[in-house]
Amino acid sequence: MREYTTHSYEETLALAEKIASSLPKGSVIAFIGGLGMGKTAFTKGLAVGLGIDCDVFSPTFSICNSYVSEKNTLYHYDMYRVDGWDDLYSTGFFDVLGTDAYIAIEWSENIYSALPNNTVIVEIQRIDENSRRFMMYDIGE
Repeated sequence: MREYTTHSYEETLALAEKIASSLPKGSVIAFIGGLGMGKTAFTKGLAVGLGIDCDVFSPTFSICNSYVSEKNTLYHYDMYRVDGWDDLYSTGFFDVLGTDAYIAIEWSENIYSALPNNTVIVEIQRIDENSRRFMMYDIGE
């Protein structure tokens, strides 16, 4: 397990940008953490680190936002409202799994049994209003 602490939104972006450079194509990043923990901020940093220049925002109502550059694609899922396998199939998740696209998943605990073995789990804990602890590990670690 790797553990990181950030003390601001900007530090969270920088951490995720740095981590993105070490992720192989097709990586699945699954977030565990409640509202306002920094899941979308971390995803924004991932996009920057992957060379994707766009506005990143929570896919709460769209279920999935896709961000594309010349070299990389990032699918950003919100699984908060997913309740069962039929719902999960309707999100298109299985269509992009196993491709060279990166996948970031908010509320991943709702689909934990569907995550592939090489998924990177990012568990986020609030320390105070601006500080967060990020614990990262692969499923099975």
